[in-house]
Amino acid sequence: MPHFVFEYSANLEDRLDFQPVFKALHEYIVSTGHFPLGGVRSRAICCDHFRVADGRDDFALINLNLKIGHGRSMEVRQEVAEKVFSIFCEWMKPITDNSYCQISFELTELDPVLKFNKNNIHALFK
Repeated sequence: MPHFVFEYSANLEDRLDFQPVFKALHEYIVSTGHFPLGGVRSRAICCDHFRVADGRDDFALINLNLKIGHGRSMEVRQEVAEKVFSIFCEWMKPITDNSYCQISFELTELDPVLKFNKNNIHALFK
């Protein structure tokens, strides 16, 4: 943990380069001191089937969900959420300045009892 999961409408496919935003988000989240580098991952999922508002072809959507493990204070979660949303919106600015796009973000804290994980990458960064 943490995991950055983007879901975006297919009409953005040719307009998005995720590697710069992945890099910015990874660097920021690790810089907080609250998340280990070995657990950070990002992925982007294209939604071929979608509808935005009244269904115009040029309307787009993108959602980011940041999933984190249990145990950080509300202050830390709020600070992280605000900064992540800022990074996200800045990255999307070339698109939102020139077209219609709904941007949403949610930070989700996972249940400590119901979340399972096995990660052999952590040892590389200790």
